[in-house]
Amino acid sequence: MTSSERAVATTENGMSRAILEISGLHHRFVHNGDSRLVLHDLSLAVRRGELVCLIGRSGCGKSTLLKIVAGFLTPAAGECRLDGHLISRPGPDRCVVFQEDALFPWLTVRENIGFGLTGRQWPRVKLDREVERFLDLVGLGEYGEHLPRTLSGGMKQRVALARVLIREPQILLMDEPFGALDAQAREEMQELLLRLVRQRQQTILFVTHDVQEAVVIADRVLLLDPGSGAIREEMQVGLDRPRDRNDVRFHACCARLHQWLRV
Repeated sequence: MTSSERAVATTENGMSRAILEISGLHHRFVHNGDSRLVLHDLSLAVRRGELVCLIGRSGCGKSTLLKIVAGFLTPAAGECRLDGHLISRPGPDRCVVFQEDALFPWLTVRENIGFGLTGRQWPRVKLDREVERFLDLVGLGEYGEHLPRTLSGGMKQRVALARVLIREPQILLMDEPFGALDAQAREEMQELLLRLVRQRQQTILFVTHDVQEAVVIADRVLLLDPGSGAIREEMQVGLDRPRDRNDVRFHACCARLHQWLRV
């Protein structure tokens, strides 16, 4: 049985079924008559509540895979299913957080978060209460009336995270969301993300170039190979949380990922 098949199956020790199932995915980019293979026969399963990190050299297809799962791109072959349903277009069950926060500069923090509830036919009092809950959840309770330009990079990403989480997506797709932050803000966002995952059992597919970040946050780390267009390596991190960055086992995991990237 492959790792993907193991993830799909419900095991006797209580492991949940896969919520995201990707099978036989192929994708090519064509530019000026040249065709370049990006993904080839890629299969993957992600369990509910699991945080999976994708790493690999630039051009290996990490962001392309996220865009296909988000429904922004249609693969040449293969399929993606979320909770058994075929993904063919964008939908509220999948939300994306990019490196750029993409906030509306003319809206306050409270209004940006509330934008995630657009279309909900709720009474105003319920909408306001939900926005306040998510403001507090990401530690911005005192910043509701601030405009994005008054916030630090880390605070903007907190707003961006709250705006998608308030939609209660089945899976969160994160494309190097902390890559532009300074070291301290990045660690704070990693800690916040892990707290939210623990509280909400949020399923996350997370792209990063940072090996240490992958070991800090991931349940599993997958290496995409730019040559084959498939998953070349898989590592279960297996360290208790919170993870000690000075632990010899932590450094061993980082060293293993660095070795993968050099091959």
